[in-house]
Amino acid sequence: MKRRNLILGGFAVAGLGGWALTSNLSQPGSTVIVGAANAQSTDADVDTSSIQEMALGDENAPVTIIEYASFTCPHCAAFHQGPFKQLKSEYIDTGKVRMIYREVYFDRPGLWASMVARCGGQEKFFGIADLIYKGQSEWARAGEPTAIVEGLRKIGRLAGMDNETLNACLQDADKAQTLVAWETKNREGDDVTSTPSFIINGTKQSNMPYADFKALIDAELEG
Repeated sequence: MKRRNLILGGFAVAGLGGWALTSNLSQPGSTVIVGAANAQSTDADVDTSSIQEMALGDENAPVTIIEYASFTCPHCAAFHQGPFKQLKSEYIDTGKVRMIYREVYFDRPGLWASMVARCGGQEKFFGIADLIYKGQSEWARAGEPTAIVEGLRKIGRLAGMDNETLNACLQDADKAQTLVAWETKNREGDDVTSTPSFIINGTKQSNMPYADFKALIDAELEG
């Protein structure tokens, strides 16, 4: 079965149209991509050019970091609530690093969270992402799909969006399909098998303590 069908097809969930995830993906909070998330992509024919890269920092920064993360991954939440803030202060805000954030979809809540984060566009994305990670232990474990989505809607409302706008984003089946194809293309292209993972100036790195992260960046800056 096509991976996009595992994410998008199957059964309807109230308020989410007919594209809810079916089953058999890994549980929320997984850090290693397994099962259906490892299925070979068959979405090469999907045009993903409409998906915007979410990035922070100077486009001409000497170091570019691509982060692969899932909104349902606890290790990703820990990174964003700790090391990421140091990274932003020391390297991104000072023009030394450009950070590109790419979502990984372990499960349907991760996809829904991505669609809510992207609902506000580039301007609001990272602020909403921060709220999503801060509240991960609540919304991601809310139980039924409708409860999870309501938790995400609440975060969207905190970011200044109304329910009509949020529902339109969550029910955009074409956008969901395109996001899944985009995610698959990027993840497979960079051989990402766990989250968070980082591509630092073209070299893949796994999660690590901030001191080690800093040492790798400094080496690139000195090189």
